[in-house]
Amino acid sequence: MEARTEKSELTRAAIVDAALELAADNGLDALSINDVAQKLGMSKSGVFSRVGSREALQLAVLQEYADRVTREVFVPGMREPRGLPRLDAFLRNWQAFIQRSAQGCGCLFVSGAFEFDDRPDSPLKEAIREGTLRLRAALRRTIIQAADEGQLQAGTDPEQLVFEIHSLMIGVMHDLRFLREQRAASRIATAYHRLIDSYRAAGTAQTAGQRH
Repeated sequence: MEARTEKSELTRAAIVDAALELAADNGLDALSINDVAQKLGMSKSGVFSRVGSREALQLAVLQEYADRVTREVFVPGMREPRGLPRLDAFLRNWQAFIQRSAQGCGCLFVSGAFEFDDRPDSPLKEAIREGTLRLRAALRRTIIQAADEGQLQAGTDPEQLVFEIHSLMIGVMHDLRFLREQRAASRIATAYHRLIDSYRAAGTAQTAGQRH
């Protein structure tokens, strides 16, 4: 029984991985159990028995995407010192993560937001919103820490800086994905550091590694 359960979990993981690839290529709304079954050479009933409905599959894809963002962007970044070194690491990791996904959607939270922004509220739309808010909350905490460390100017508005950083990342996703602009990676690095320099406290030196 234990071996059967383990095999079922491995199969479910393969299903979610395949579904994530399809969602990255074609969008969450286009994702179907039939397409996943064809990609894996499984029956529709085999996929359904492990993930349930199409909406359940979409939600599982979003959860897997969120877990990957945590593992690849935020966990490594947390090894850096509090404040700006950590914020810089988050942005480097996030940019690299997006570049690896650039042939697909770039970011499921961003592409999903545009797919579902004018749809009625649903569990899927709420999951996209929650994923975006969690990401922005992590940036906000790090910005507040940077202010507490005296690295940012007094009176820095964390919400404003979060908005500006997130806007930069949406811009680089647009250029990588839609315009196929290969210089987007260097442009986001330049834009980010100009932005941070505009908030930096007077006399605060840049630490090693803060430039890309």
